[in-house]
Amino acid sequence: MTAGQAHESTVLDDVLIGADAQLFDSNDEPIAWPVALAADKGYRADWIDEYLLDLGIHPVIPSKCNQDRDARPVEFDKDTYRDRNIVERLIGWLKECRRVFSRFEKTAKNFAGMIKMAFIQRYLKLAVE
Repeated sequence: MTAGQAHESTVLDDVLIGADAQLFDSNDEPIAWPVALAADKGYRADWIDEYLLDLGIHPVIPSKCNQDRDARPVEFDKDTYRDRNIVERLIGWLKECRRVFSRFEKTAKNFAGMIKMAFIQRYLKLAVE
């Protein structure tokens, strides 16, 4: 390991430790916790449902066509699953922003700045229309 790699590792560790500290309050309770997790049929498995339920997260994963839907421990929520489309379209739109998609920016700070600029550009474009 070179000196530069050791320095990068230390900086990354400091950032990760700082980010982790921001996820919990003074009583070590999570500040935000997901209520539901939506995924496509590829993630449909009993052990995933059980794992999410143990964490207190409602799995929103459609059953595969060859599975018994009534045997699942949770009922599939179509309305919540439809909201997943918003995230999918956002990611698809970000992939159209060449500078973001190809990750020209090497540092996380500059990359986050480019994402913010992409959102500002999108907002201004929609505001003019």
